[in-house]
Amino acid sequence: MPINPDVVGMASEPVERSWTSTDCLLYAVGVGAGSLDAAGFELDFTTENSVDRPQRVLPTFAAVVGGGGPPRGSLGSFDPAMLVHGEQSIELFGPIPPAGTVRTTSTVTGVFDKGSGAVVVTESRSVDARSEEPRFTATSSLFVRGGGGFGGDRGPSGVPPAPEGEPDDVVSYTTRQDQALLYRLSGDRNPLHSDPVFAERAGFDRPILHGLCTFGFAGRALLHAVCGSDPGRVVSMAGRFSRPTLPGDTLNVSIWAHGDGVRYRTDNQRGETVIAAGSFVFS
Repeated sequence: MPINPDVVGMASEPVERSWTSTDCLLYAVGVGAGSLDAAGFELDFTTENSVDRPQRVLPTFAAVVGGGGPPRGSLGSFDPAMLVHGEQSIELFGPIPPAGTVRTTSTVTGVFDKGSGAVVVTESRSVDARSEEPRFTATSSLFVRGGGGFGGDRGPSGVPPAPEGEPDDVVSYTTRQDQALLYRLSGDRNPLHSDPVFAERAGFDRPILHGLCTFGFAGRALLHAVCGSDPGRVVSMAGRFSRPTLPGDTLNVSIWAHGDGVRYRTDNQRGETVIAAGSFVFS
């Protein structure tokens, strides 16, 4: 059996993770930050020594430093080339400091049989290593292509309805041809995003961009468009990866006001949706 459904409920031992100012700066550049216009736009996130601009951290960094899961072998035996990111959400309990240490516990909350593949959902809760106060929670769904058919529960299938009407705002960013090579320096060294041979074995013409890199681009757009660039206002963000992004693609983030936040959708320049069912809550 390629996927082990009995892993549901398995929790990792608490793992401490520390990050530095440099880690945050590198992450920011990895998700496209760094426009040095006359106003010094995004210098808060890409420098630590600009006059009257103390360093701040992009909220989506929580998905990187707060991610986790059980040992890969406990999920079963499968070709890692068949593993892709399905969904991601983060919840924050205040702005992330430029340096810190958290203690993270990850729990597998679901393993679902989708027929053509399996979905594994992991929730990772991070607390400050000193104060024990909640820092952030990251929940990710991984899709194992070809891993289904084991007779398990199909799991939730409802998708939030697409926003109606024209968006209230659209923010566009163009990724770099070497964007994946920059982003991988934040820790995700999966060769799917760098090695053409591995990418071809996984069924792609060339290496694709990390899902969390696309997530970070969308997070930047939302932060600047609806939060006045203040990361302390961000409460949560979620999205479903519906199609890979290729390095060099332009990402168009469409935004609709909704309740105490917004809904969003991210499309590429070909009109293909790469992040669907997006939600973003802020104060």
